[in-house]
Amino acid sequence: MQYRQPRRIGSNAGFTLLEMLAVIVLIGIIGTVVVTQVGKNVDKGKYGAGKAQLMTLSQKIENYALDNGSPPQQLEDLVVKPANATNWQGPYAKESELKDPWGHAFGYQYPGQHGGFDLIFYGQDGKPGGDGYSQDVGNWQ
Repeated sequence: MQYRQPRRIGSNAGFTLLEMLAVIVLIGIIGTVVVTQVGKNVDKGKYGAGKAQLMTLSQKIENYALDNGSPPQQLEDLVVKPANATNWQGPYAKESELKDPWGHAFGYQYPGQHGGFDLIFYGQDGKPGGDGYSQDVGNWQ
């Protein structure tokens, strides 16, 4: 009867190179899937935040109009008092609020084609038109 000696824990115990490579490949695959999913959710969140910011900025423009009799000529008038604003109670907004979550300026037109003023969030691409997260949203919608 042959007797097997128990395996010693020491310098001979460990993982083979093949086992290590398999684990590294699996971690890489899982990491890629996670990053892809998180990236999609970040864009979705920024788009939703941009639409909410559009509504908030629209309210600030209306507050300006209540105080001064008409909406501002440009969005910067919400931050710095223009010469023609006799009853300016501002600042109505911070400089950082004039840019969307992607760092693009909101579109603004006074007088507007859809109301007293038009405020437009251009989405991810920052340009008129587009689909998905680049779709434009206006304060009249």
